[in-house]
Amino acid sequence: MKKLYRNLSNTCIVLLSVVSTASAQIGTVYNVKTYGAKGDGKTTDSQAINKTIEVAAAAGGGTVYFPAGDYLTATVHLKSNIALFIDQGATIVAAENGYDLPEKNENEIYQDYGHSHFHNSLIVGENLENISILGTGRIWGKGLLRDSQKKTVNEGFGNKTISLKLCHNVNLKDFTVLHGGWFVLLLTGVDNITIDNLRMDTNRDGMDVNSCKNVRISNCSINSPMDDGICLKSDFALNYARSTENVTITNCLVSGYLEGSLLDGTFKRTGYPTGRIKFGTESNGGFKNITISNCVFDYSRGLALETVDGALIEDVTITNITMRDIINSPIFLRLGARMRGPVGTPVGELRRVIISNIVAYNVDAKQGALIVGLPGHEIQDITLDNIHIYFKGGGTKEQSAIEVPVLEKSYPEPGEFGTTPAYGFFIRNVKDIKVSNVELSFIKDDLRPAYVLDNVDGADFQHVRSKKVIGASTFILKEVKNFNIYNSDPLKNAKQTDIVKKEF
Repeated sequence: MKKLYRNLSNTCIVLLSVVSTASAQIGTVYNVKTYGAKGDGKTTDSQAINKTIEVAAAAGGGTVYFPAGDYLTATVHLKSNIALFIDQGATIVAAENGYDLPEKNENEIYQDYGHSHFHNSLIVGENLENISILGTGRIWGKGLLRDSQKKTVNEGFGNKTISLKLCHNVNLKDFTVLHGGWFVLLLTGVDNITIDNLRMDTNRDGMDVNSCKNVRISNCSINSPMDDGICLKSDFALNYARSTENVTITNCLVSGYLEGSLLDGTFKRTGYPTGRIKFGTESNGGFKNITISNCVFDYSRGLALETVDGALIEDVTITNITMRDIINSPIFLRLGARMRGPVGTPVGELRRVIISNIVAYNVDAKQGALIVGLPGHEIQDITLDNIHIYFKGGGTKEQSAIEVPVLEKSYPEPGEFGTTPAYGFFIRNVKDIKVSNVELSFIKDDLRPAYVLDNVDGADFQHVRSKKVIGASTFILKEVKNFNIYNSDPLKNAKQTDIVKKEF
């Protein structure tokens, strides 16, 4: 029996040796140091890194490996069938200059400059397939710019960490990014994407998913105090409108702590943060089939769904969201008509959205949730269920009479609307909204009503609870049709067809 075990053991050793030898002969892993990279944080390794990728691609593909070290580099050019693997202890460091120049884009007038150009990036790929960036190492966008600065960008400076255009079958997993420039991820026209377990602590946008299909975002922590954390967009940078669709976002944290304090664990707070999940503002091609679940907003702005450039937003489900210390409107749905796009583009639509299982605590007192369409272009078919929001409060009776501006063509940001006349929900130009199991409260007494409805057709309220003080109303209704409320003590059940103006 001992002899049998010994023979089996020897056989296993031989097999492992054969497999190891075969792998070495195939050469599927390409160490950047083998091709001249120093990894000393001083020598520019751009040429060595790109040479390693070219060698791997010429062999049919493989893994380009970064062992521990600091790899100073400008533009890295991905190729099909290539994975970059950044090992623990390895950092890709963005150089101050030497980047590819931004390419010409005939339609850059329809979106921000940063969305219109892709080549001036730390890591760039265009028209590729089967690409990955993996590993538990770090990317430090040390030399990246945080805005357009067109003159300096044209002189060889970069402003994006990873920019992918018209690629498919993409995996981005496990790495960390510090100080990512204008965008950590700018993904435009990229399909079949998995983004998992990334940590970003950056000075502008975390990830912009733009005109992409079949996207899976999970288990990511994004701290972006000066811009959006996870942002879905659909602009005209491809020179045609293309929708963002079939997207899931789950188990993610977005925050607005001081840059760097997510990764160092201090979670410092300062200023007026952003750090949210948002659809828009670039919104030409539309958004559909989107699910967001199990996410945390901490010290940031609230959830925002925006279409102002002709996009259609439809079939969206958002559930199991926890928010704390939100500095503006916790829920913002906006249909506007800025119309930054080709002449003749029709006004967009926003419909069939379900938002449920939301808890938000210590929300700024200035604004309630805003659901705001346009006259003749109403937001349609909205469901709000099992939502608990605790505002700071402190609103006055005079504020309940505020007339909120239309702002048809303005930038779609809650702050543009100023103080809202409702402490809870301001709902205007909406058709068919269902509100159930919603509880609104405030920490400090607020004399504004919980709800203001203006030009709404079809509003069903069931099991709603709203804190109020003596002398304040729960509802103010203006030009409201088909209003129903029931099982919402102490308010009486009511069903009314036409309301010109009513307060109760």
